[in-house]
Amino acid sequence: MARRRKPIKIKKANRGKLRKAAGAKKGKPIPASKLRAMKKSKNPKTRKRATFALNARKWRKTGRRKRR
Repeated sequence: MARRRKPIKIKKANRGKLRKAAGAKKGKPIPASKLRAMKKSKNPKTRKRATFALNARKWRKTGRRKRR
């Protein structure tokens, strides 16, 4: 039996900060090109958030798993 992973918790105070820094509209995905540019930011927090967002894009999303 596979273990169920806990969802990632992002503090309410930090939710939407990357989106605001990127200047993206709510409900629209932040373009990968914008995230790659933000990964080279001088601000270490912005770099960390952009790196996390790029990595999170690769994670398996629910409903996408193929059944055998």
